[in-house]
This record gives sequence, C-alpha cells and structure tokens, in this order.
Amino acid sequence: MSARIITLCNQKGGVGKSTTTFQLARAAVLRGRRVLVVDNDPQGNLTTVAAEKEVEEDQAGLADALSSRADEAIKDVIVAGVWPGMDVVPTSGATLGSVRDELVIAGAGREGRLARALAEVVDEYDLILIDCAPSLDQLTINGLTAADGVLVVTHSKLFSSNGLGQLLTTIDEVRTYYNAGLIVAGVLVNQHEERTVSGKTWVEELNAAADTRGLQVLDPPIPKRVVISDATEAARGLDEWGTPEAAAIGQIYAHHLTAIEGAWT
Repeated sequence: MSARIITLCNQKGGVGKSTTTFQLARAAVLRGRRVLVVDNDPQGNLTTVAAEKEVEEDQAGLADALSSRADEAIKDVIVAGVWPGMDVVPTSGATLGSVRDELVIAGAGREGRLARALAEVVDEYDLILIDCAPSLDQLTINGLTAADGVLVVTHSKLFSSNGLGQLLTTIDEVRTYYNAGLIVAGVLVNQHEERTVSGKTWVEELNAAADTRGLQVLDPPIPKRVVISDATEAARGLDEWGTPEAAAIGQIYAHHLTAIEGAWT
C-alpha cells in the first residue's frame, strides 16, 4: 500500500510547521509506521532536527531531486532520521532557493516535479510529511500537487479569514489544475494561549470560519509551551523528554495524527 502524503503549509511564517511535522512524525514512528519527512523549505529547519547526522551544505538533497540540472533522484538523497523508522529528504545551503527560482521560469510540468520524484519511493513508506516554506510559491505548489491532503498550521492569535481564504484559493486552484484528489485534512491551531481573551476569541472565529467551509479544526489546540520547542530543538520527541507535561502534549499530537488520517474515512 502506498504512503499517505500530507503537506503542511501556511503562507505565514513562524507558526510552527517544522515543529509540527517533526512531532507528528514522532507520533507515527511510535505506531510502527515507516515515515519519510520532506524538507521543502529553503531554511532547512526540519533537516537540522530530523536528520540523524549533520547535512553538509554541499550534500545532495531535495533541490537536486527537483532540479532539471541534477541527476539525483529522491532515493539518492534520502538520509536516516533521528529515530528508526524515519527517513529525511534534506535541505541545506541555498540550493533549494535556487531551484525555486528555476521553477518560476520552467515550462509545463513544473508543478508536478515533487510528485513525480516521490512516486519512486511512495511504496516504501506508510506516511510522507512535506514541510513547506511560509509562502505560496512554486515549492509549495509542488508540495500541494504531490499530496493527498493538506494540514494547515496556524496561530490562534494571528488567524484571519482573509489569510485562510487566500490559502484555500490556492488549494482550490491546485485541485482544479493539478491534483483533483487533494483535500484539506485539518486545521491545526499551534502555540495557543488558552488563558488569554484574544486566544479564545481567535479560536472561536477560526472555528466559525472553518465551519462555513466544511473544514476540520483539530481539537484541542497545541498549547504554547516552552517544552515543545526545547524538545524539538534537541531533536527529541515529547515522549522522550521525560516530563509529564511533555508526555501529555505528545499525546495531543498522537490524537491529531489519528484525526488527520481519519479525514479519508
């Protein structure tokens, strides 16, 4: 059975897409899944924490698998992750940014390069998570074209219906022109400040906006806790961190993984 491919995206930066990708991958690994995480962000933050060994700037990575100027396939650039059962398609240096520029001027078929690249390895995994840059550029379009579903990661305090609308418009366009089966698997509220009036208000507005569009907002939100960034920056799953608080938050990610995968049932 081929892997389920999920792309994590939002055009806003700093909402925690890489952290969410990393901790969802951990939840999947704990279930015995074979997981591939794809660092589709030129910043390479996911690679830094997810790869078992440091990835050098000149090491082959996702950029090489996407570029028409390189010979590498996805299987040639995959590296081991920090946990058994997880592999990484890495990004380092400035090369993925260069490939993004290449895609802007490329001709027909540019939107499907990542989909074609992943087709070579999709049967080797149960779950593929694609971490996208905070933009709606050609790299993100490639991530959406390759995916079965989208996980929208957002802040409760930064949410705007206009912002979500822009992203949903892009998803609709990808569905129309490149990937008819693409669905929104869920909206994940990250770094939620549950004790603030603004946080509660934004979540209520988000739920109302999502209801009008038939979207699933994952409940409960991921709370704003230092332990999440501490564990991720140390390349550890929350269950490995050794505190009751971390373990409890790790269970929220596991709960959300179930809900995301259930979007197809």
